[in-house]
Amino acid sequence: MAIRDFRAEDFEQLWQLDQECFPPGISYSQLELRTYIHRRGAFTLVAHRSDAIQGFIVAESDSRGSGHIITIDVSPQERRSGVGSELLTAAEERLGAADCRNIYLETAVNNMHALAFYKRHKYEIIKAIPRYYDNSLDALRMVKRLKRMQEPQRS
Repeated sequence: MAIRDFRAEDFEQLWQLDQECFPPGISYSQLELRTYIHRRGAFTLVAHRSDAIQGFIVAESDSRGSGHIITIDVSPQERRSGVGSELLTAAEERLGAADCRNIYLETAVNNMHALAFYKRHKYEIIKAIPRYYDNSLDALRMVKRLKRMQEPQRS
């Protein structure tokens, strides 16, 4: 498996994967996904083997030193194989390189697999957001605080 940056020709496969991964009201329309992928400060990483896309992550950084995981989608056949962890780690590294100190994300309150996944990756719940999703489902906002590299000491 390899991770690479998004290419325009990936879009249809990514959107189909998002529809497969999330129910209506949580999955994105084509316009929403396209907008998130192309937002200022955003990047999309794609996990693939040969020509088969196994998963993707969309994340962004802002000018205030915060990162945001917009979505992470892994093909149902590839779950529990490490694809999600590799995508999340790659995104965290890129956000850290962009001087992000905190990475935020939201996940549905009833998505126990996602909650366990994020907790394993050191994300902490900071608050609930009522009716966050279009289907009126609540979300949990989570954060991971990145360790800053120590400045070299001067002699």
